Amino acid sequence: MYRTFAEKLAEPDLIELDDRIYVLRFEVMKVTSVYAAVKDLLARGVIHRGQTLVDSSSGIYGHALALVCRELGLKCHIFASVAVDAAIRTQLKYLGATYDQVPSSESLKHDQETRVRLVHAYLNEHPDAYWMRQYHDDVHYIGYESVAKSLVSELGSHEITLVGGVGTGASTGAMSRYLRASCTEVRVAGIQPFGSRSFGSESVPLDGFIIAGIGSGIRFDNIDYRAYDDIHWLDFDVAAAGCRHLLSTTGVFAGLSAGAGWQVARHLRSTEPTGGPIVFMAADPGHRYVDKVFPADGPLLEDPEYRPIVISDLADITGPWCTANWSRRPFSVQDNLPELVLQAS
Repeated sequence: MYRTFAEKLAEPDLIELDDRIYVLRFEVMKVTSVYAAVKDLLARGVIHRGQTLVDSSSGIYGHALALVCRELGLKCHIFASVAVDAAIRTQLKYLGATYDQVPSSESLKHDQETRVRLVHAYLNEHPDAYWMRQYHDDVHYIGYESVAKSLVSELGSHEITLVGGVGTGASTGAMSRYLRASCTEVRVAGIQPFGSRSFGSESVPLDGFIIAGIGSGIRFDNIDYRAYDDIHWLDFDVAAAGCRHLLSTTGVFAGLSAGAGWQVARHLRSTEPTGGPIVFMAADPGHRYVDKVFPADGPLLEDPEYRPIVISDLADITGPWCTANWSRRPFSVQDNLPELVLQAS
């Protein structure tokens, strides 16, 4: 029995979907990182009960922070992107959080820059508030340690391929760190949308719908670039087709990052027909994507069978799907917010 709802949400379900392919399904993935991070900060005296925790979010991080703050006796304020829908706004309100929603922007860079600037303005006005820095602080890694250990134990394999969005680095990056601590062969395939700065695709035009939560418009300091063996850049159509195929063939109703993960996982299996299990991460259900991803009358035609173009140079990045062997190499993103001083934890 779980003692609290947050405790339950922090633990994902591992489900076998097809030969060698598994999904690590979260209801609200960010609860895993936020729950452990906030408890760690409290234990170290960095924050105190009754204090306001603030951050920006495109959806599930804000929901997770509000839920954890309610449970642990803290206040919460979120600067929300336009991707935060009515369902999440309702939960924020009833969980006692406050929020400001930022108007729609023409770019991921401008959207995330604006929200971070608003966080700093809020901190100036509320000096006792604490910025959680989900984009920068690897305290968000801690919660994934138990998930990684459980994954290795359940699969009973020392050869695992992990597939998932890069995002802030606190999911696939954290999982790679803890998996490699106890598993001899771990391959990590990270997923990025076009227009993201993290892996050099910011000059590639977006296709009108950013895959919230897996890309970066600003520098994210908690990404470990050396964690990734492969990077896959996918556009909205490829990820959405993956969502529909995932639902119709397995029953799993999940968001765009999971649809992208399903596409990459099946591609990896097709190119390497033998080997260990392939596990992709599903961060949230598909409810917030219904209108844009799942037509009301269902898919009238089979979704196209997309295949990635293999590239060897970032200058060759192209849609709708391309991939490169990253080979765990470092990468540097220049800070485009030089005047902002990051808060130390």
